[in-house]
Parts: sequence; structure tokens; C-alpha cells
Amino acid sequence: MERLTGKRDTLSHEEGCAMPKFMDVHSGFVGATEEQLRAAHERDLAIEEAEGVHFERAWLDPESGKVFCLSSGPSKEAVLRVHEKAGHPTSEIYELPVEVE
Repeated sequence: MERLTGKRDTLSHEEGCAMPKFMDVHSGFVGATEEQLRAAHERDLAIEEAEGVHFERAWLDPESGKVFCLSSGPSKEAVLRVHEKAGHPTSEIYELPVEVE
């Protein structure tokens, strides 16, 4: 599919194609370290499979206390459930239906 048309270029997991991508934002990590971010990310990775989610990458701004996580999965709710079970829930999540390289 054409990436710049605004059409969704990800199909459902059931169709055997790429799943939707999500970016979520966490607050409250002021002064956190790279090691703490890695530990939180590893807790997500340890339980992601149960929800059919994959956490690809995480970023930290320790000054603002914001953490940003990029994931793919069947739904926003599945991503949020993993974060909640891992001990760092968030309500701020965005689906990323359009991507350019």
C-alpha cells in the first residue's frame, strides 16, 4: 500500500502481516537511569508474549521524567495490559498508522 496516502499499511495479526505499532508515554521517571529504564523494559519483554505484544524500543528523558515505548501488538489495550502487569501503567498511548522512512 502507498505509505503517504494516509491508508493504514498494517493488517491484523490473523492475516499474517505486520501488526499495528504504538507509542506510549510514561511520566514520573525524573532522575531515572539507563539501568532503571533497561530493567523496566526487560519486565515488559518478559511478559509481552502472553498478550501478543512486542516492545521494540524505549527512550528516557530523565530531566522531564518521560519514558517513550515503541511496540507492536494486536491492540492498545494489549499493550496497556503488559505495562500494567510489569508495574508501570500508563493511559497515554497512540497508534501509529502512518510511517515514512
